[in-house]
Amino acid sequence: MNFKKTAAFVAAMAFLTSCEYQKYNHAEQIDVRANSEYVYGVHPDSAARQLSNKYAEQPEMELRANAIREKMFSGKTSAVATK
Repeated sequence: MNFKKTAAFVAAMAFLTSCEYQKYNHAEQIDVRANSEYVYGVHPDSAARQLSNKYAEQPEMELRANAIREKMFSGKTSAVATK
């Protein structure tokens, strides 16, 4: 009985490892920014230069984002921000 379970387990593992999971689930395309320090940084472990960009705060965008979150996740049908 133990041999049958072990053989079934080994057969199942061999079957699962041979099925090439998600082999074709990607798009072949050329990365036009492959060597860009602005996008990827100078080293794979470093931060990209574009992360140093600082943008002015826009409170109206925060209100809009909160209204969208409320509409999507609260079950309500109105996305109008009320204060």
